[in-house]
Amino acid sequence: MSPQIIFLMHLFLGYVAWLLCFRAYILPRFKSIDPLQAQRAIATLHSFRFFGLVFILPGVVGPNLPASFASFAAYGDLATGLLAIVALLAMRVRPLFSFFFVAFNVVGAADIMIDYYHGIQVGLPALSGQMGAAYAIPIIYVPLLLITHVVAFYWLVRPQPNATRALAREAAA
Repeated sequence: MSPQIIFLMHLFLGYVAWLLCFRAYILPRFKSIDPLQAQRAIATLHSFRFFGLVFILPGVVGPNLPASFASFAAYGDLATGLLAIVALLAMRVRPLFSFFFVAFNVVGAADIMIDYYHGIQVGLPALSGQMGAAYAIPIIYVPLLLITHVVAFYWLVRPQPNATRALAREAAA
């Protein structure tokens, strides 16, 4: 089997496995806790995205990993991770937390989508061996990150339940 086929199979199966896990374990837990705590959990997960700098660390990735892909992926992950950390530090100031929660989700989702685009443009699946130890990031970590971005966006745009709307009206009165 070619490295390209193996990489694409791994990527697809990474999404399948995380979707099954998310549906069975994580989503029911998120539904049972306060929405702010679920957002906090997502921000905590994304606060580790500073680890994406590994894509530009010599010796971890191969010398033929395209720099155009590696640099953008590394710094996009760093920006997302820092925004998530700031969101967590702002937990006590709800409007500030909300601002940074939206910010890291927009930056993070855009980063992943642009990285996929760059990866296709540079033929990354065929060069997947050049990712070295960082190979696990797009296969194991990125699917969960993108799934949590989708869930976060859903929570941000969905209509509020009636009880929440009633509480918001009472607070405004």
